[in-house]
Amino acid sequence: MGRLAHPLSSRMSETTAVVAGAYGGPEVLSVIDVAVPEPRPNEVRITVRAAGVNPFDYKSYSGAFGVDPERLPVRLGVEAAGVVTVVGADAIGPAGPIAVGDEVITYTAPGAYAAEIVVPASSVVPKPVALSWEQAGGLLAAGVTAVHTLEAVGLGKGETVLIHGAAGGVGLVAVQLAVARGATVVATASRAKHDLLRELGAIPVVYGPGLADRVRAVAPEGVHAAADLVGTEEAVDVSVELVPDRLRIATIAGHERGARAGIKLLGGVPGADPGTEIREAARLQLTEAATAGRLRIVIADSYPLREAATAHREIMAGHTTGKIVLVP
Repeated sequence: MGRLAHPLSSRMSETTAVVAGAYGGPEVLSVIDVAVPEPRPNEVRITVRAAGVNPFDYKSYSGAFGVDPERLPVRLGVEAAGVVTVVGADAIGPAGPIAVGDEVITYTAPGAYAAEIVVPASSVVPKPVALSWEQAGGLLAAGVTAVHTLEAVGLGKGETVLIHGAAGGVGLVAVQLAVARGATVVATASRAKHDLLRELGAIPVVYGPGLADRVRAVAPEGVHAAADLVGTEEAVDVSVELVPDRLRIATIAGHERGARAGIKLLGGVPGADPGTEIREAARLQLTEAATAGRLRIVIADSYPLREAATAHREIMAGHTTGKIVLVP
């Protein structure tokens, strides 16, 4: 990133942001005006060009993490891409000093569903020129989860991995990273998404009754590891049936069923491995891969901030191909 620059303004300002004013479904979301503080040392202010939509976002107000009234209103979002407008003293990110005018991605970025945000410099990395704003805004949350999942199952060259939910935001990145490792990827998805998965180097199979037999047919020498990215009973059950070592099976969504099965639980819920160090290190790995053209980020759809509820209904339906983003 560029040279360190002086802040542009010392005034407190306001911006628009999406909040959940109550616990419930997407109908509780609204866009309000919120204050934007001046960056403190080691912080930067960013004008957001795109913010990624992730399952964590709707779970934060659905009641999945509790219904403490003291948390209301809940600010939403964890990742964004945009332009740095103000820098605090000693604003140094993982790639070096941050300057006004830098095009960046930030993760984690609490409250990213907004026109402007202030975030720690430690969460800011350069935006790959090759990516659009929408692609950049949807890169890191899914990307670091994919890296963590493949590390958790210990996937190596020459092995076969079964990836459930392979056409989702995390799944498409996981497929590409697994192929890059020299693995054979068997990918579950609806038939309409198979051509895309083949383009990315995977062997697609349809989920549903008979899945285990279909996987055996395309991977007759067996499956070494499995990643459940959808959280269904089928995903866990078929993985346990096909993978001899349960410690080489991981789930990011089926935690209750996964706990009963004795497989690895990943993420921020109690009892799961958050993979903090792996995920933090993965940010620059992912931006470097995108810069080099080794990583394709598929955007399913984009919505303005005021239509965040529509975006959440779409992602909650579970049938998107790639990432959904919000554009202020």
